[in-house]
Amino acid sequence: MYKRIEYLTIRERIEEPRKFIQVVMGPRQVGKSTIVKQVLQELDIAYQFYSADNVPATNNAWVSNCWAAVRSLKESRGQESILLVIDEIQKIYNWSEVVKKEWDDDTFHDRNIKVLLLGSSRVLLEKGLSESLGGRFEEIRMTHWSYPEMRDGFGFTLDQYLFYGGYPGAASLIGDEERYRQYIQSAIVEATINKDILMDTPIGKPALLRQTFELGAAYSGQLLSLTKMLGALQDAGNTATLAGYVQLLDESGMLNGLQKYSIDTARRRSSIPKFQVYNNALKTIYNPNTFEQTILDRKVWGHVFESSIGAYIISQAFVHRFEVFYWRERNDEVDFVLRKKGSVVAIEVKSNAEKNTAGLETFKRTFNPRTTLIVGDGGISAEEFLSMDIRKIF
Repeated sequence: MYKRIEYLTIRERIEEPRKFIQVVMGPRQVGKSTIVKQVLQELDIAYQFYSADNVPATNNAWVSNCWAAVRSLKESRGQESILLVIDEIQKIYNWSEVVKKEWDDDTFHDRNIKVLLLGSSRVLLEKGLSESLGGRFEEIRMTHWSYPEMRDGFGFTLDQYLFYGGYPGAASLIGDEERYRQYIQSAIVEATINKDILMDTPIGKPALLRQTFELGAAYSGQLLSLTKMLGALQDAGNTATLAGYVQLLDESGMLNGLQKYSIDTARRRSSIPKFQVYNNALKTIYNPNTFEQTILDRKVWGHVFESSIGAYIISQAFVHRFEVFYWRERNDEVDFVLRKKGSVVAIEVKSNAEKNTAGLETFKRTFNPRTTLIVGDGGISAEEFLSMDIRKIF
């Protein structure tokens, strides 16, 4: 079975002496549980694996019960150490307070119980981690599968990756596009909205949230003002409501509303968003054309191409903690501006020879970035860019 690069990180952290709670986080269906099970199968270590998937959200005593069971096992077997693994921990109400209490109790009594937590809702996880577990945890961030992973793991061609994205569970379904779309819709879109957003966040208009995602995903890689979005949506709302929904979709690893790059924070926040999915499958399921039809339509394929490059960039931004923007001033624009610790990189995606890249030169004169890149015609190939360690360009 294919092992993702995070396998080594998780294995090394588990083998280390007990010091921090390890938290594996990332969007749905990227293989978090699978990779942890791979590690556990190959390590000679005592462990207990629990999943909160079907546990009532209000039953936070369940977490303490899991902990008590592990303590009893450790004591009855006379084991020096044991690993407690809890999947989908964010589904339990007030989970972080319970974890803090039990972890601190083990620390006080010198119990060598290591803890590994998994979760698919970034917003719920990070809220709990920041509120209760400061100084007690380390994050292991996972994101959607990259082109080399889908190529090596499932035999994807570059064009297949650009269109179908990086969901391993859907890889075997691409020969039946209707079945593939149904899988993405039910296992990813509906599951994320129903289980990761609506379950914990008061949403006045769930139908509007879904419409916001569908429209934003269909326009991935393009600018679309929230005011124009309101005109296209069936359920009336206001721009503040839409902005809040986009934020929730971003925190769930589905859709980002990139802000315009500006030194002025106020101008940046008031800018028209550029929508960008985290996985191109989330865009192409709303494309009425098949894979073969899309490749033959130069304009539509250009949008797919640009969105796929953007999906890789923002997914890597989540893992490696850098910021992503776009830039536009009058007729000049740059598709993506990356910033990390003051270092700025400008990237223009050129899906065909006709696209103008003059904005890159204007941006270079105005902001003096560390480097500029063209991905596509006249620059580095999409295959090369999607295979690179993006941290090296800073």
